[in-house]
Amino acid sequence: MKKILVTGSLGQIGSELVMKMRGIYGSENVIATDIKKPEDHVVVQSGPFEILDVTDAQKMHELASKYKADTIIHLAALLSATAEAKPLLAWNINMGGLVNALEVAKDLKCKFFTPSSIGAFGPSTPKDKTPQDTIQRPTTMYGVNKVSGELLCDYYYYKFGVDTRGVRFPGLISYVTPPGGGTTDYAVDIYYEALRSGKYTSYIAKGTYMDMMYMPDALNAIIDLMEADPSKLKHRNAFNVTAMSFEPEEIAAEIKKHIPSFKIDYDVDPVRQGIAESWPNSIDATAAIEEWGFKVEYDLEKMTIDMLAKLKEKGV
Repeated sequence: MKKILVTGSLGQIGSELVMKMRGIYGSENVIATDIKKPEDHVVVQSGPFEILDVTDAQKMHELASKYKADTIIHLAALLSATAEAKPLLAWNINMGGLVNALEVAKDLKCKFFTPSSIGAFGPSTPKDKTPQDTIQRPTTMYGVNKVSGELLCDYYYYKFGVDTRGVRFPGLISYVTPPGGGTTDYAVDIYYEALRSGKYTSYIAKGTYMDMMYMPDALNAIIDLMEADPSKLKHRNAFNVTAMSFEPEEIAAEIKKHIPSFKIDYDVDPVRQGIAESWPNSIDATAAIEEWGFKVEYDLEKMTIDMLAKLKEKGV
């Protein structure tokens, strides 16, 4: 990767990935794009930034050509809960934007990354140690988008030779960017509320396990996969990755080690709970480990220590 165009750069992943890659590859070599341009945002201030609506295929092609991009990191998307509320908009952005990005990658011979998700699984998928290759019949628009995206990226690799790569991310937890409409956002919110009010009302029910990952590990996974030897990649576009699996009581118990008075209660949101119940409890990441050396640094205990410390530094 030498010249990298990133869509959705102001989102949860993009905000941190752009800054990390600028530190590795040079600020001028990572071109950030998003549909808006807040002048005070560090991503906007620290390197090249362009306004881009990913449904505008011509503009995307023009920008990739202008900067001579050799890599596209396509992150722009509506997340699970938002997509369920606005399914047609989600299809147009998530699938229309992806097709446009793949077409640019094909025309300009760019390496290509886009994330999939545990949302690509569904109620009939094995829920414990979910295999790399398994049945995928999601019941949400977000899940349908993700399965379609996995297949589309495979198609562009086999049909056109586009060097497509991707992972199925679990819920991502970050202290940098606020949650953006995902089902797993409670695992971010809970840290903020623990520090602000000492209590949290969870919209996910007690006992509901979901796979999670701390953002530093997610960023490393993207970069490690994109730098991996392509001859060793058998799956390419939908590697299972994971770091930990927990339910609300367990994250609350970990927080109580540092804030003993912290309390959790529940007001379950049926929409997000339904989405959560359709997803795996835990995931098998053996293929990612074997094919490109996937590894993580953070478990729930280590992540909690770091999250609380970093949020305190931010003044939360």
